[in-house]
Amino acid sequence: MKLFLKIIKILLATVFTAYIGLIAHQLVFQSKEKRFHIAGNMQGHGWSQAMFGILNWQHPDYAAAFFERSVPFNKRGDYATGFYYLNTAVDLKPLHHLGYRGYMKLRFLRDYKAALADFDRLDAMTPNVVDAPWGEDIDFLRGECYYGLKNYPKALEHFEQSVANQGADWADVQAFVYQGLCHYEMQHFDEAIIAFENGLTQYDTTCEAYFGLAKTYLAVGDTISARNNLNKAQETLPYKHTDHYKEYLNEIYQEDLDRLKKRL
Repeated sequence: MKLFLKIIKILLATVFTAYIGLIAHQLVFQSKEKRFHIAGNMQGHGWSQAMFGILNWQHPDYAAAFFERSVPFNKRGDYATGFYYLNTAVDLKPLHHLGYRGYMKLRFLRDYKAALADFDRLDAMTPNVVDAPWGEDIDFLRGECYYGLKNYPKALEHFEQSVANQGADWADVQAFVYQGLCHYEMQHFDEAIIAFENGLTQYDTTCEAYFGLAKTYLAVGDTISARNNLNKAQETLPYKHTDHYKEYLNEIYQEDLDRLKKRL
């Protein structure tokens, strides 16, 4: 019996030692690319952060590991921690990570000046390329920055450039909506109407364009057109520009439609 227990203990100790060895191998000795892949697939878990921590220590110039480590913190809203790692990635490889940092500053932090600085710096680094930070046209994003800063003439300039960059048939329909909003804020009502209608030519379910038209027609005293476009905005509200993780600068809500309806 004693021999049997001793054998069991030896087997358990061997299995435990092998397990610890496997863990150590995965954490420390595998190639940095394999560990990056494993940690990235477990993003947000403690095991992932431990592996990224070792990668950061072993390879302090591996920008991708700092970038990927930042993502779950930013997703959870822990921007202080997330940007600590993201800033390191930008310092190491600005060309690769400036656009994403600018996007985060714009869409999540609403730090328009800082976002604009990142976009302008990226653009200066790639003079012969139209950049697309996180998949969006850089001039569209810069236009949003200026719009958030209430610099409507400068915002309009960039939204028009965004359409020129991509072509009217391929540009984001919201570029036309923002053009209309900029004209509206500058009380260029005829130009605002043209811009909103250009957006509807592209997508006739763009509720933001209908809502912009309703406001603009009300501003010039055409209450019939204002009411008609408000009704269309109500019909197309389910198709509005929205995202589960963030609020857009020009996002509209049922409350906005209700308030305008009361004015009519």
